Amino acid sequence: MDTSVILRQLAISALPVLIAITFHELSHGFIANKLGDPTAKMMGRLTINPIAHIDLFGTILLPFLLLIFTNGQFVFGYAKPIPINPMNFKNPRRDMAISAAGGPTTNVLLAIVSLLILKFAVIPLSIAAPEGIAATVLEPIAMMLRSSIIINIVLASFNLIPIPPLDGGRVVVGFLPYKQAILFSKIEPFGFIIVIILIYTHIADYFVIPMVNLFLKLLQLF
Repeated sequence: MDTSVILRQLAISALPVLIAITFHELSHGFIANKLGDPTAKMMGRLTINPIAHIDLFGTILLPFLLLIFTNGQFVFGYAKPIPINPMNFKNPRRDMAISAAGGPTTNVLLAIVSLLILKFAVIPLSIAAPEGIAATVLEPIAMMLRSSIIINIVLASFNLIPIPPLDGGRVVVGFLPYKQAILFSKIEPFGFIIVIILIYTHIADYFVIPMVNLFLKLLQLF
């Protein structure tokens, strides 16, 4: 991939990515706090400051290296997980599932907000504004908003893969019968390895792509 293309893509995507992962993780901690677990709050993670949620390797180095060395074909990353102690919940399995579902739900909401701002503010202003302002200010904002829509939809879809420790896996654990939930949760230590294999072999595409298409169709309602 050409260096100029990489830098352009990073410039467009950096802010939407930071907002997406910040609010994704924040929502986990916020919902957990409302359900009785103050762990994230006590550790200073209930903040919109992205620095609190960035993992140096998982959020910055790993995606950047994969972007370069796989020519953009295989990009994977992660934020610093929100600390949650399910023992503080009244109903640990149910409440853990609810807090897990908060992340993807928040990303879908961010995609909707980005679309509404693009449709009802940026595009009309681009038509009415002088050409210079439209090209230098509003067009970059429009590109970031379009990027935000895709990033949030992909992040939501990816996290709904039903393998713990991804959000979808924890939601499944929360609604399975007790014995099956315990058995299924035992794959969590190997979850990220499984997910990486699924992504690398494109098996994950059979789940993620239909989910992305579903969410994009729902966005058409707005």
